[in-house]
Amino acid sequence: MSAFVSLLALGELFPRGVLPYLVGGLLVGLGASVIYLSTGIIAGASTFLESTLSYVSSVERFNRFKYVQSRGWRLVFTAGIVSGAAIYVLISGGGVWTTDVQWWRLLGGGILVGVGTRLGKGCTSGHGVCGVGSLSNTSLVNVATFLVFAIGTAQLVQALGVAP
Repeated sequence: MSAFVSLLALGELFPRGVLPYLVGGLLVGLGASVIYLSTGIIAGASTFLESTLSYVSSVERFNRFKYVQSRGWRLVFTAGIVSGAAIYVLISGGGVWTTDVQWWRLLGGGILVGVGTRLGKGCTSGHGVCGVGSLSNTSLVNVATFLVFAIGTAQLVQALGVAP
């Protein structure tokens, strides 16, 4: 009976149902596992994006030797992230996602995420999916930090009455 009550509570948290998130999580975990087991490389999106920038940038950071060796399949990985979202929209028939958030807020948020990614030496996908999955102490601390600041920021923004 308590399992049924738990499912009802999940229904309130996930209005579209739990299945899309469950399938997505399983696919992300499978993909990260395949990449790690076949290459020994942790599948963090910020590292993959950084190495993909070596195609269009001469900045030394983007052209480090260890990234340039395998940048071809990293480009495919990065393209897969974008095309996967596009395929989902086509299959689900949900239409193109839009937002009412002003462009400057999106830009500012993106810059802050980029700075946080560099300070944290990785992104939420690298630390959250791969690092926590491998029980890395550094990743566990980083994910806890991400969550504390994300929850705190959301609460602050809500308390201030900031809207898109």
